[in-house]
Amino acid sequence: MIKRYTGTIPTRSRAVAHDGIVYAVATAKDKSGGLYAQTKDALVQIDATLAEAGSSKSRILRTTVYITEMKNKPEMDRAWDEWVDRENPPQRACIGVVLWDKDLVEILVTAVQE
Repeated sequence: MIKRYTGTIPTRSRAVAHDGIVYAVATAKDKSGGLYAQTKDALVQIDATLAEAGSSKSRILRTTVYITEMKNKPEMDRAWDEWVDRENPPQRACIGVVLWDKDLVEILVTAVQE
């Protein structure tokens, strides 16, 4: 069975769960801040989505973080380091990309359900 968690756009899910695995994506709701603020906001969204899907940050297997400016990566790293479960750090990759409108970060996670 596949469970889809609807997003703000009807044709996209913010998460999909299948066979005990959750695949989730988030951007910041508040686009007014810099990379640090947007990363913190996106991670709050990830926490909420994972909780709704029966998982948590301690169960993340891998993460891909997309940011618009690699020169600002230390800002994202700071937000990440404040948030991550240090007892259960996931695999993480960070990629520089062009994102839509005022988005500075987009985060994809794959996690195991409880």
